[in-house]
Amino acid sequence: MVRIISALILAVMTVCASAAEPLQLVDNPPDRYIVVKGDTLWGISGKFLKEPWRWPEIWRMNRDEIKNPHWIYPGDVILLDFSDGAPRLRQAKGLSSGGNGRLEPKVYSQAVQEVIPSIPPNVIEPFISRPLIVEAGAEAGEAVIVATAEDRMVLGNGDEAFASGIPDGSVERWHLYRAGKALKDPDTGEVLAHEAFFLGSARLVRPGEPATLRIIQARQEIGRGDHLRPAPPPEITSYVPHRPDGEIAAKVVSIYGGVSEGGTQSVIALNRGGKDGLEVGNVLALFRNRVSVAVDMENGRRSSMPIPEERYGLAFVFRVFDGIAYALVVESSKSVIVGDSARNP
Repeated sequence: MVRIISALILAVMTVCASAAEPLQLVDNPPDRYIVVKGDTLWGISGKFLKEPWRWPEIWRMNRDEIKNPHWIYPGDVILLDFSDGAPRLRQAKGLSSGGNGRLEPKVYSQAVQEVIPSIPPNVIEPFISRPLIVEAGAEAGEAVIVATAEDRMVLGNGDEAFASGIPDGSVERWHLYRAGKALKDPDTGEVLAHEAFFLGSARLVRPGEPATLRIIQARQEIGRGDHLRPAPPPEITSYVPHRPDGEIAAKVVSIYGGVSEGGTQSVIALNRGGKDGLEVGNVLALFRNRVSVAVDMENGRRSSMPIPEERYGLAFVFRVFDGIAYALVVESSKSVIVGDSARNP
C-alpha cells in the first residue's frame, strides 16, 4: 500500500509537451497559497488555473525533471510569479507557514511529513494492481481452481484450494477472478474484453499438479472453475497529467461496478488503449452528443436541427491495456453514461 501511494506521489512535475493554448488564470488568483494536509496538486492548481490539470505547465517542469521531483509538503508556501511576464508557480525556498500564517524557516522530517499527491490516491488504489479486464484469449493456459478441500462448494479466508497450471513455486501471491460482462465497442459492437470480477487473493503453499493454495482474502464467493493470475508487485508509476501525443477519439464502454451512470470519482472504461496511443497520465475531455430538435419551417414543414455536442468533464487515464483503458472522472457537471465521447482536451 505504501509503495502504491508513493507511486502517486511521484506524479509531481513535468511539462505538457503539446500545450496548444496559453494558460488561463482564474479571476483574482491569490498571490500565494499555504499548502494544507489533504491538498492535491490538482486542487492547489485549481486555485490559480482555469484548467487545473495543466499544473505541470505552470510549474515549468520538463519530462526529465520528473525523475528527480521536488516534494510539496503541508505548510509550504506556493507563490504566483510573473517575473518573466508569464504566470509561474514556485515554492518559497526554505520557508513554511509554521502553521500560523507567518513565513518561518522550515525543517522537514520525511518519515512523518506527508507529501502532496497529484490526485486522491485512495480513489484509484484498488484498481492499480488487481485484474480489471480479461483480454481475448488471455484465459487460455491460466491457472484455475480444480478442487477444494473437503469438497467445499464455496471457499473463504483460510481455506485450501487446489489449482491446475502452477507447476513451480516462482510466484507465491495470486489473485483470483472470474470473467464478468463483455466490454463492447459502441461503434463496431466488437467484444474488446471481459471485465474481471475480482474475488480475492491466495498464497501458494505447495506447487505441483495440482498445486495447493491457501485463501488469504475472500472478497466474494470462490469455487471450482475460478481463475488465478500472479499478483504483480506494486509498480512505481508517475501519474503526471498531460495531453495525449496524438489525437484520441474514444468512447465510454463501461462504468466500473456495473452501474448505469457515473460522476466525479467514478472509474470508466474506454474503447481505446495502448495500441491507439493512450498512456498513463493522459487527460481526456468528456463530451455528450445531444439529441437533435425539430424546428418549424416557413412552409409549415418540420425539420431536424442538430445540437452541438456538450463538453461536460475531464477524465484522467491511470491504467492502460492493449485495447482498453481505465480513467478516473476528475471533473463532471453531469452524469457520465456509456457511449459518451472522450477526446483530447
